[in-house]
Amino acid sequence: MPALVYFHKQFMPVSEAKISIMTHAFHYGTACFEGIRANWNQEKQQMYVFRMKEHYERLQKSCRILKIKLPGSIDHLCQITAELVERSGFKEDVYIRPLAYKSSEVIGPKLYDLEDDFFVHVAQLPMYLDTEKGIKACVSSWRRTDDSMIPPRGKITGIYVNSALAKTEAHENGYDEAIMLSHDGHVSEGSGQNIMLVMDGKFVTPQSSDNILMGITRDSVMKLARNELGMEVVERTIDRSELYIADECMVTGTASHVTPVLEIDHRPIGDGKIGKVTRQLMTLYFDVIHGRNQKYMEWCAPALRKTVKA
Repeated sequence: MPALVYFHKQFMPVSEAKISIMTHAFHYGTACFEGIRANWNQEKQQMYVFRMKEHYERLQKSCRILKIKLPGSIDHLCQITAELVERSGFKEDVYIRPLAYKSSEVIGPKLYDLEDDFFVHVAQLPMYLDTEKGIKACVSSWRRTDDSMIPPRGKITGIYVNSALAKTEAHENGYDEAIMLSHDGHVSEGSGQNIMLVMDGKFVTPQSSDNILMGITRDSVMKLARNELGMEVVERTIDRSELYIADECMVTGTASHVTPVLEIDHRPIGDGKIGKVTRQLMTLYFDVIHGRNQKYMEWCAPALRKTVKA
């Protein structure tokens, strides 16, 4: 079966979905997107889309920043996505990419007097980071963009040049991932992940004012730490040196899931092995997203085919 996409208000093979080289978003990064996981439950023979509504709520906020109008309600977009996943016929975990963009074929950096368009694509995604072995990270020389520059709370395509520079620098220096600091030198996030620490029995993560994306995986893991492990969850400014003295460190994201960080800047985190809390959260999280934990089934939307009206 050919890979499918929802594009121009219809389902079609990816090979038929084309945009012009003059598209505004291609030239100026005037687009925003989401990354959503759909996870296959073999026992139930069912694909579950994880926190789909929350992802589209965040996309809607990103669109407000860029003055992009989405084609319909959040419920309508969820229906489109569920049908696309079902039509695609995967029986394995997949990655879903909705993207809204300025589609006018004009030159000039602006957000007004432009047309908008939208598509959803679903595909296989190889392992982004090694969740089982853990990763080594470095603090990047590239700083995270500030809200007064390009708002990091939006998943705006143009902002990911910042991430690409940091990720590439880390890779070329022998690390798996980069950790970026805010403009004033506080811990912000990875190139595509939120960062979390275990310190003195508390679960600690940067606050929104440190230019982080308000991650949905981040929110899920914070809730699991609080509700299932009984941990105090603290959102606050984190200094760079606190990374080195933390008991455990992990990064979270739709593509990255919950990934242990074992070393930062050649310094082992804790004993340099996957920590107890991290391991517990990994197990909890994977059970939840695959629909194996009844307590959190409200986060898992089954991909059932319904005819979507354009």
